Amino acid sequence: MVHQIIPWNVDPEIFRIGNFAVRWYGLLFASGFVFGYYIMKKIFRNEGFGEATLDRLTVYVAIGTIVGARLGHCLFYEPSYYLARPVEILKIWHGGLASHGAAIGILLALWLFVRKEKKPFIWAIDRVVIVVALAGVLIRLGNLMNSEIYGVETTLPWGFVFLRNGETAPKHPTQIYESLAYLITFGILMRIYWKTKGKQRPGLLFGIFLIMVFGSRFFVEFIKEDQVGFEAGMKLNMGQWLSIPLVLAGVAILIWAFRKKPVPVAPGKKR
Repeated sequence: MVHQIIPWNVDPEIFRIGNFAVRWYGLLFASGFVFGYYIMKKIFRNEGFGEATLDRLTVYVAIGTIVGARLGHCLFYEPSYYLARPVEILKIWHGGLASHGAAIGILLALWLFVRKEKKPFIWAIDRVVIVVALAGVLIRLGNLMNSEIYGVETTLPWGFVFLRNGETAPKHPTQIYESLAYLITFGILMRIYWKTKGKQRPGLLFGIFLIMVFGSRFFVEFIKEDQVGFEAGMKLNMGQWLSIPLVLAGVAILIWAFRKKPVPVAPGKKR
């Protein structure tokens, strides 16, 4: 029986001028911030906050995302290599970002932001996770364009043969699986926010985000190839071990949220 396959041999570079190259991954990563900014702008207008506050929030989140994602990869997946060569950590253009590290980085960035802005942490995180889910969609598509982080061999008709990596057998396009899961999460969070006009229970959106994003990540990892050598033979890989506490935290936050009553959004100051 001949199985249908999808040959995949996309050039990760859109164009190159000398030593300067524009890559699909970088474009999609940056697009997450651009689209996220305009969605947050609409949310801030709904709640009476000015663009200056949003601009400051964007800087905090951008730095937290990039630094957290890079350190997450270096310390969670290849600590011995990067601790022996700390300068390599700064070479982010060589690749290596981890979503779990990005999650930690964003949480820390928001903590610093709300301390300075005198706003509730749960208010900030409930809104930021909406656009973070969308960014996750675009980043996983960037992984697809890089022909990286794909799954194990499959006989399903939508298996991708990643020719650029020398693969000859069809593999699960796990980048697409995760991207779809994050897109559904984004849609649900957006619908809840606008249906309640931002007056939902504090922590509700954050809890849903953690459960859906890292829950889907946990299950997709079962059909994903190992990312680093030490994962070989592990019943649960590093991505799954890092996802478990985040899913449990989401459940706890959701329980806490449903014990609270929906609260009206306090109008912000235009600054």
